[in-house]
Amino acid sequence: MTTQADTVRSPKGEATLALLWERIRRQGDMPGFTKAINAILASMRGEDEREFSMTQTVLSDPVLTQKVLRLANSSMYSAFGQRVNTISKAVLVLGTEAIGHLALGLKLIEELSRSTPDTEAAHIEMEKAVLAGMVAQQVAASAATRDPEEAVVCSILHSLGRMMITFYMPERWVQMGEHAGAGMEELAAEPVLGMSLQEIGRATAGHWGLPRNLIAGMRRVEPSERGEGFGHDDWLAALGTMSTLAADALWSDDEAGAARVATLAESFSPMLGVEPTGILGAIGKAKAEAASDLSIAPLAKPLEKRAKQAMETRKRMAGNKILMSGVADMRDAGPNATAGQMISMALETMHKGLSFSRSFAFLRNRREGKYSARLGFGDGAKNLLPHLMFDDVYEPNVFHAALGSDRVIFIENARDAKFAAKLPGWWKGTLSEARCFVVIPLCAHGQPAGFIYGDWDDSFPSVILSQTEFALLNDLRGLVVRTVERRHQLEAIATRV
Repeated sequence: MTTQADTVRSPKGEATLALLWERIRRQGDMPGFTKAINAILASMRGEDEREFSMTQTVLSDPVLTQKVLRLANSSMYSAFGQRVNTISKAVLVLGTEAIGHLALGLKLIEELSRSTPDTEAAHIEMEKAVLAGMVAQQVAASAATRDPEEAVVCSILHSLGRMMITFYMPERWVQMGEHAGAGMEELAAEPVLGMSLQEIGRATAGHWGLPRNLIAGMRRVEPSERGEGFGHDDWLAALGTMSTLAADALWSDDEAGAARVATLAESFSPMLGVEPTGILGAIGKAKAEAASDLSIAPLAKPLEKRAKQAMETRKRMAGNKILMSGVADMRDAGPNATAGQMISMALETMHKGLSFSRSFAFLRNRREGKYSARLGFGDGAKNLLPHLMFDDVYEPNVFHAALGSDRVIFIENARDAKFAAKLPGWWKGTLSEARCFVVIPLCAHGQPAGFIYGDWDDSFPSVILSQTEFALLNDLRGLVVRTVERRHQLEAIATRV
């Protein structure tokens, strides 16, 4: 059933493509596309050095590295046995094709999400393409396919023709809207452009040198088309068609769109091999993901999001001022302050400046061989103090890791099941309400003297520390450590006298 891209075109169609290639040459490729995909495609096509090349490509991107390792250790590949800890092993487990599609999808979404095209129409088409990729990923996962990454790429590319015209030829898009009506531009593609938007997308993919299987999966299919010889490329094309139509229906977040989504799930269910309820559940997950990731889609509530972001920015700026003021106060206190006073000032500053739910200062008692919390802020902190105590004998957990490396450690998701083994029993029994936390070690003369701990509960669903905040935490830490080291020096002198 799979068809190849048409090669016989009308003179008007040839003229459209010639103008498109000329504008691409003059303006540069649509945000980062070819630059992002060239290295990935080269790695997928390589021969003798194929695995090595793919390993290098993955390792050059920290986000991609984490995604590849997560995929290699997922339940789909559990038959391979022991945990995969290196990208080299992941390439052997997954194969360069799966990793290439994962990388390609990630880069396409990354570049589309980051771009700020001149026209709103181009921005809308880019976000719809990202949304289609999200839908495809969730549906492919529910279909238990081993290549959801390929499905994501094909579904994003289904909108490639629309993206190319709105990005490079916006005046033609306006003509199409005038010809067929706003929202119906696709119907005017043949009379205005001399070819369909699907043909433009496939021609562009060929122009970029994308693999044949991806181009084959870019065609639009109807739910009634399934018959003899229905293969993998056809399934990808069906999923891409459904995902693109679902993204368009989801865009406005209204009742009419929800009804169209239900109809799509029902009609494409036999072709995709997924129950309608399974498709609807997958689309619901994609919609929730899109609400937080997209910027202009009505379903993402952009005005509310921008207002919230502005409020968060103001709050963060105010918090940074508190941290800077605390650093200044501690510098002023200088040699006149005791170590205990400096720790108290640092803890109070961090608690207010970072809006911790709870925070504690732990000190090490070398004679007893224990760390214990001496001071705390936040709800219930006073009652928790007697229970916050643990041995200083090394254990493989996040607290000893922070103390051993003498580096600030930030844990973004303390509830990740894979991270549970890194959390000690005393923390699980006392502070497990925390969603995320930070550990600021205090090491004097290379030896741990204590640490400052702060966490955020569910009232802070997402916390990311900026480089500025990390720098201010290190400034506060440095001031405390210098005071502790000065106290140790004075004690050493006193014992010698």
